[in-house]
Amino acid sequence: MILSDGIGAAVGAVAKEIGDLFTSDKERLQATNALRALETDLISKALSYEAALAASQAAVIQAEANGKSWIQRNWRPITMLVFVGLVVARWMGWASPVMSEAEYLSVYELIKIGLGGYVLGRSAEKIAPGVMRAWTSNRTTDPAL
Repeated sequence: MILSDGIGAAVGAVAKEIGDLFTSDKERLQATNALRALETDLISKALSYEAALAASQAAVIQAEANGKSWIQRNWRPITMLVFVGLVVARWMGWASPVMSEAEYLSVYELIKIGLGGYVLGRSAEKIAPGVMRAWTSNRTTDPAL
């Protein structure tokens, strides 16, 4: 949705300026309609791209989850558990005396990225089949897509 939000904001800013560019109401309305049609097309393409991106990310996670190797299936959870263990160790006072505050903050950032990626990946894994079904059914009914 990040792309579509940016497109909507950019088109909205241009639409505000259309009033100053045209003198007749008819020209202004035609320009606004053309701009809104462009916005709709761009947002549709951005959403298609985002759906395909989510589907490919879900496919990677699915491939790892269905892998033959134990380490291939479990490396992400193990990594996150190690990071959580580091945070718990710091809270319990077992922190390394040589680690600086900046290093701890970077570990926290990695945890946020890892948890965000896990949650996003699981969400994409759940919604991607439905999105892809809708997208492919739209492609078969509308050849312009």
